[in-house]
Amino acid sequence: MDCAYFAAGRCGSCSELPTPYDVQLDAKERRCREALADHPDSSGISWLPTARSAPQGFRNKAKMVVAGTPEAPTLGILDPLGAGVDLRTCPLYSPAMHGLLEVLSDFVVRARLTPYDVSLRRGELKHLIVTESPGGEFLVRFVLRSTEGVPRIRKHLPGLLAEHPSIAVVSVNRQPEHKAILEGPEEEVLTERVTLPMQVNDLVLHLRPRSFFQTNTDLAAALYRQASSWADEIGASAVLDLYCGVGGFALHLAAPGRRVRGVELSQEAVASAVATATESDLAAEFACGDATAVEVEAELVVVNPPRRGLGPDLCARLESSSARWVVYSSCNAASLARDLGRLPSWVPRRARVVDMFAHTSHFEVITLLERR
Repeated sequence: MDCAYFAAGRCGSCSELPTPYDVQLDAKERRCREALADHPDSSGISWLPTARSAPQGFRNKAKMVVAGTPEAPTLGILDPLGAGVDLRTCPLYSPAMHGLLEVLSDFVVRARLTPYDVSLRRGELKHLIVTESPGGEFLVRFVLRSTEGVPRIRKHLPGLLAEHPSIAVVSVNRQPEHKAILEGPEEEVLTERVTLPMQVNDLVLHLRPRSFFQTNTDLAAALYRQASSWADEIGASAVLDLYCGVGGFALHLAAPGRRVRGVELSQEAVASAVATATESDLAAEFACGDATAVEVEAELVVVNPPRRGLGPDLCARLESSSARWVVYSSCNAASLARDLGRLPSWVPRRARVVDMFAHTSHFEVITLLERR
């Protein structure tokens, strides 16, 4: 991937960009194998071919720091001195995303939204978070310090939507604290539509503004296909999906004769999962709850935890459960290895690296565990 920002030293986010892509993949698989090498059964793991990413245009979400001035805003990142670096044509995004970021920059000017100045701790607009669906629609979120700019966003929004019908959902999020936090707890949707439909394999998942979704749609689809294939192979009749989010794993595993239940802390994500299950007529139930405190009773348990991993409490629950299989999707091989050390009753049978974050040192790995 050619990137003028990286070549000019303006952005180093894609730290592995100078490395040929095949070499990147080899290094990630090697690091993953090394992370699991201390497990007593690591030599018996069957490693599937690494799932490759498209070289560019693969990111479905742009998280843009807004800086500069109301007359000339920048959308991108901050440099070491706190000044804005504009990245609106970053090659990780699609041409359609590039075009919309230009439009949103003009909207910031028209609505007189003052970019937040980190050094002076003043201004209103902190971030623009834009998600693109495979169908070419967008969800746009304005992250503001206060509600001061909301009336002007409302005033100019009808014109924006009329000129750009690909914008499906617009919301404002309030993040008043001077902290390195992307968003706050308060969200208000300003459009009639409240969800962005995301076509993933044969399902349409519904994303609300605060819902988590994998940043690479094609490789999220690959993850779900892999888990579904393993569930079919072992003939699982009851599935519990912890950290289920908008239901990507659970809904892909739903099948005749199989009972599927998902648990997620986010009410918005649960509402999205229920909407997809109802719309697709799938036998899957979803509940809002803490994954670490759920009674683990199912033949197959799917876990997709945050980077910190499952932790000792949930690992203990898995140890004492009646489950026979676990599908563990991890974005951190180190925490996966740590959790496997807390699961002495389980043997890793298969693993596959999924290059969700091309040109960086990060990756996803999905593993099938069987009880001894």
